[in-house]
Amino acid sequence: MKKGAYTLLITPFKDDLSLDEKGLKILVERQIESGIHGIAPLGVTGDNTLMTNEEVKKVLEIVVKLAKGKAKIVPDTCAMSLWKAKERVKIFADIGADYISVFSPFFVLPKSDGIIKFYENLADYSELPIILHNAKGRTGVEITPEISATLAKHPNIIGIKDGNKQLDHLAKVIYLTKDDDFNVYTGKDTTAFPFVAAGGSGTFTVAGNIIPDIMKKMINFALNGEIDKANKIHLEYYSLFEALRFETNPMAAKMALNLKGLPAGGVRLPLTPLSNGKTEILKSIMQEKGLL
Repeated sequence: MKKGAYTLLITPFKDDLSLDEKGLKILVERQIESGIHGIAPLGVTGDNTLMTNEEVKKVLEIVVKLAKGKAKIVPDTCAMSLWKAKERVKIFADIGADYISVFSPFFVLPKSDGIIKFYENLADYSELPIILHNAKGRTGVEITPEISATLAKHPNIIGIKDGNKQLDHLAKVIYLTKDDDFNVYTGKDTTAFPFVAAGGSGTFTVAGNIIPDIMKKMINFALNGEIDKANKIHLEYYSLFEALRFETNPMAAKMALNLKGLPAGGVRLPLTPLSNGKTEILKSIMQEKGLL
């Protein structure tokens, strides 16, 4: 799998909260123009679980039509059951994704052996390579470094997008999988630079929605060993990285795009818009960085 920065693309909505297909095309074209390594639609940032199956398909069809061959395309299944995950994997493969990110099963709280069997069964079924997605804060389930190490042995499981912000956790995943053909990515902008500098493969980035060119540059510097240059960008934009996680993702990412006059729109219930106080802080940070 290609190392680098993969934007966790938001899904724009119109004023009536229906899917904004025209706006999505604008956002995808902007990502392509930035030279971003990959586009990861239909994750948490992309409102996957708040959309219909038809909307999910339409989003991926648009992304694939515009970005195929120009950036790697990595949609997320966001499914808690094996049968639903298989259904999504088949749909995503047929539409033209390059890899498929797979959230750990959520809500049902499986044991470690259930997590392992879930991924092994799905990887056996899938014609596309599978990337694990660990986000305990969202799912209630942790993919431990030991589970990652076990699954890294599967020939069709090629990496992990790990949302655990603890560097000792991430470092252990890298250590335990160092002899496998397995890439480890962080799912947090605040840990992207130190993680890649410590041997990580890249990042799945929310900030990539706002500053895709800068995220690509920072990760390229880190991957190429230009640590001082990467660290300078990391420090310069750290406050923005934090602000884009205000309240609940994707509230701040959508607000930031709206502030820039780019298509994003609102959020669907039970999510509500970013609060006025946090919006003012976000706006101030963006002005300070010359983004408004």
